[in-house]
Amino acid sequence: MLTGEEATDELQQQEAKLEPQAVPAPTWAVGGARKDYLHWDDYFMSVAFLSAMRSKDPSTQVGACIVNPDKRIVGIGYNGFPAGCSDERLPWARAAPNELDTKYPYVCHAEMNAILNKNAADVRGCTIYVALFPCADCAKLIIQSGIAHVVYVSDKYRDAPAFVASRRMLDLAGVRCRRHVSARRRVTIDFGAADAATAEEAGTDGTL
Repeated sequence: MLTGEEATDELQQQEAKLEPQAVPAPTWAVGGARKDYLHWDDYFMSVAFLSAMRSKDPSTQVGACIVNPDKRIVGIGYNGFPAGCSDERLPWARAAPNELDTKYPYVCHAEMNAILNKNAADVRGCTIYVALFPCADCAKLIIQSGIAHVVYVSDKYRDAPAFVASRRMLDLAGVRCRRHVSARRRVTIDFGAADAATAEEAGTDGTL
C-alpha cells in the first residue's frame, strides 16, 4: 500500500503525462517566410510596366494588366500599331504638319490591347492596372467591357480635354479609380538570380 507521500508523487507523475508538451518547430519553418515579397498591387503594376517594355513607341511606352476578382491575370497589352501594320511603314512622330504623319491616328493604346487580348469570356468586375490614367477612348472601352476598377500610377495629362472627359465618363459609369502608391521605387528583374543559390540553400536532392 502506498504511503501518502508516494501516492502524491504518483499522481503528479500521471498529471505530468497528461499536460501538453511543447512541440518543436519543424526544421522547414525555421526563419519563417520572406517579408520582402511583392504585394498584389505592386505585382500587377509590375506586370503592366514589364509589358510596356514590349512597346516599340520611341517616346511613350505603356502597359496594362487586367486582373479578375480572384487575383488572376486575364489580359495584358501594350501600346503599338494594329496587328499586320508594319512598325516601319507607319509614323511614330508626336508632331507633324499633317496629323496623318503622326502616330496618333494609328496607335492602339495598352488598355485597348489588354481588353482585346483577354483570355476569359469577359472582364466584367475586373481591375485594370496601367501606368497612365486612361484617355477618353480607353475609358469608353473600359466602361463598355465592364471593368470595375482602374489603378494607375501617373495622371500627368489630367488637364487635357481627353482626360477630363475620361474622368467624367468613368465617374458617371461608377468605375472606381485610384492612384497606386508603392513603398518601392523600383522592382528589379535579375535573370541571374536563378543561378545564385548556394550549396547551403539547396536541398539534399538539389532542389531549393
